[in-house]
Amino acid sequence: MTKHSICIHGHFYQPPRENPWLEDVEYQDSAQPYHDWNDRITAECYAPNAVSRVMDSEWRIIGLINNYSRISFNFGPTLLYWMVKHKPQVYQSILDADKESMTNFSGHGSAIAQIYNHMIMPLANRRDKETQVKWAICDFELRFGRFPEGMWLPETAVDIESLEVLAEHSINFTILSPHQASKIRKIGEENWLDVSNSKIDPRYPYLCRLPSGKSITLFFFDKQAATDISFGHLLENGEAFANRLIDALTTKTNEPLIESVASDGELYGHHHPHGDMTLAYCIYHIVSTETAKLTNYGEFLEKHPPLYEVQIIENTSWSCSHGVERWRNDCGDNMGKAGWHQTWRKPLRAAMDWLRDTLIPHFEQDAAQYLTNPWSSRNDYITIVLNRSRENIEAFLTTHSKRLLTETEKRRVIKLLEMQRHTMLMYTSCGWFFDEISGIETVQVMMYAARVMQLADELFALNLEAKYIQILEDAPSNISEFGNGAKIYGLFVKPSVVDFAKISAQNTMRELFTETIVASGISKMADSCFSIQMENVTTRDDGKFRLNLNRSTVFSSTTLDEQTFDCAAIWLGDHNVTCGVQSGLSTKQFFSLSEQLIEFFEKGQINEIIVALSKEFGQNYSLKDLFRDDQRRILDYIVASGSKKAKELNDIIYHDNSALLRFMKEIRILPPKPLQLAAEVVLNMDIEQMLSAQTLDLEKLEKLIDDSKNLAVTFDSQLLSFQASKTITEEFNKLANTPQNLKTLTNIILLIQIIHKLPLQLELWQSQNIAYKIAQNQYQTLKTKEDPTAQAWIAAFTTLCELIGIRLT
Repeated sequence: MTKHSICIHGHFYQPPRENPWLEDVEYQDSAQPYHDWNDRITAECYAPNAVSRVMDSEWRIIGLINNYSRISFNFGPTLLYWMVKHKPQVYQSILDADKESMTNFSGHGSAIAQIYNHMIMPLANRRDKETQVKWAICDFELRFGRFPEGMWLPETAVDIESLEVLAEHSINFTILSPHQASKIRKIGEENWLDVSNSKIDPRYPYLCRLPSGKSITLFFFDKQAATDISFGHLLENGEAFANRLIDALTTKTNEPLIESVASDGELYGHHHPHGDMTLAYCIYHIVSTETAKLTNYGEFLEKHPPLYEVQIIENTSWSCSHGVERWRNDCGDNMGKAGWHQTWRKPLRAAMDWLRDTLIPHFEQDAAQYLTNPWSSRNDYITIVLNRSRENIEAFLTTHSKRLLTETEKRRVIKLLEMQRHTMLMYTSCGWFFDEISGIETVQVMMYAARVMQLADELFALNLEAKYIQILEDAPSNISEFGNGAKIYGLFVKPSVVDFAKISAQNTMRELFTETIVASGISKMADSCFSIQMENVTTRDDGKFRLNLNRSTVFSSTTLDEQTFDCAAIWLGDHNVTCGVQSGLSTKQFFSLSEQLIEFFEKGQINEIIVALSKEFGQNYSLKDLFRDDQRRILDYIVASGSKKAKELNDIIYHDNSALLRFMKEIRILPPKPLQLAAEVVLNMDIEQMLSAQTLDLEKLEKLIDDSKNLAVTFDSQLLSFQASKTITEEFNKLANTPQNLKTLTNIILLIQIIHKLPLQLELWQSQNIAYKIAQNQYQTLKTKEDPTAQAWIAAFTTLCELIGIRLT
């Protein structure tokens, strides 16, 4: 009997979240306590799956596995673009897993490519389809060092033209849902069998012959199993998960079968906490019982070419029962918010289509003056997106330009191609997927559109915004205060639009709160594509007010543009910050104006400075105009003194009444709410500060926790869980550097024992992984030694492993 195969596919993806002007992700409040949703989901899913724990029946670790090396997976290119900058270790573990999988699966890597920015392919024009596939392949080759055998279609949305584009680019296979199949027949036979309504047997690969004469293999996943992974209870037990897949192969046939499941990768840890561990045990069970062979699509296809061919149902997807209407109409598919509609989808799609189509002739005509083939140049522009070094840009322009370009022409060409890049980014599928037009995903795609219109205005003096907003007036919000898409654009998108003057103002206001200001030099704005050279910097601080004057030259590594501005900013205390920006002043005029403002400041004539900023500087900015991260940094600085005073007042209230509060608790009388709240503020803050301290005072920490429990304090569980997990991980990192340090070991034991008194959900996977590796190395060495030091270490390490759930025997 043929040994059948199992393939588990994870679609790991986040929409591009970068600010279109900064080229990086800003702070997202909804992702707290993390910086943003990419950061949060990486911690909950992408990182744990790279070193996942295999647990026994008593929830003790018996092994570690890089799940990616044993499954099939794709990562969104724009997610990896973020990850390589912010989570390089996780990024590297994904690349390493692909290399390891080639050993596991006969030379076939488990990673497959994904359409570049998750555009719904049937709704895209032919040029965008081609560029999306070419960008996906180029991105994949750069990262994984090989050509992708397969490619994931966003939402598995498919039409014949999309399959033609994949086949033209030598993609061997893609993955679909069973309901997307129409007819099948055995290769070589004439009669077709109707398999619509998910009647296809998904355990075979199928050849899809295309009108061009090319073909592509289609794998269909087990829809019911995938549904149970996503919405059922299959991720509650790894053995049950494995047996479910194995049972699907219990059939008497000599034909090789593949039980394939595909789902969002975020289910394995983000949507289902500890889902990575369920997946790890599922893999462990399948491999250890040898009841089926774990494989990936590439390996199975090489060993077992299709015996059947298939015809698809066009314009279908895995997440919309109405085909692809979810991304252009109010079809009824949504996230289930009662009473809400999605009539905004159609006008939003119309606005994007109008903007794209309006700019096509402008792009073609203008770019043709400089580039041999504008669309071919766009297809290759991904090489610049992935490497914006000046050498790489020059090499690109040498290849694609008709002639030697001036510096001005080079900048124009880059802007033309940036306009096209953002024109594609504005079609990211998540912009239409959810229930409400004011959601962060939809606002994000409108921000990309705003960047497109800004570039169109700079390039062609075209004012497209008015018409775009007019179309959005027909896109109603479900939230009455937001009205419609036009109002949402004005509230959330328009204030985000950035120009070089705003960048110079941002930097100058930030410098008011920088303790050490370099009088002259180049500084790169944190996590952005802008660098700023400040000259003629003058600062004044009288203890109450602060003044900063400078001449700033702003440079963009994206567009290669450079502009110089004269800036003056004053802080009047609290949130009262004003910055004036002017361009075109001569050096003499700048120094004269600076001297005047300094004189006003030193004489305490603050009103005169405010008047001068309004009169002498063309544009004025405030804290409202700062990027989110700098707003938070500056406001944290500003409110620090107020927070300190509030803490001191609560300290007085709590300590003056702590004995009374304990007595009332003892005789079961509820304390007055103001006194209880003061206790909760003080004790939560003190515990968080103790956990964050560079040197841990475990005795004091334990007393704080005991006092809190005695007073039945309500804990800030989210914040304390996050900080406690972080602190434990930091201590384990110290242990990893000196694993035989008995003092460090005993301190960690005491720390965990103390923290276990709190009702917290700890994330200990990183700490457990470190301990497991120590168990495989130092523990094995020291357990054979009989000297007292070694035995003391063994006893302590055994206690630690019991605390965090690692099986040593």
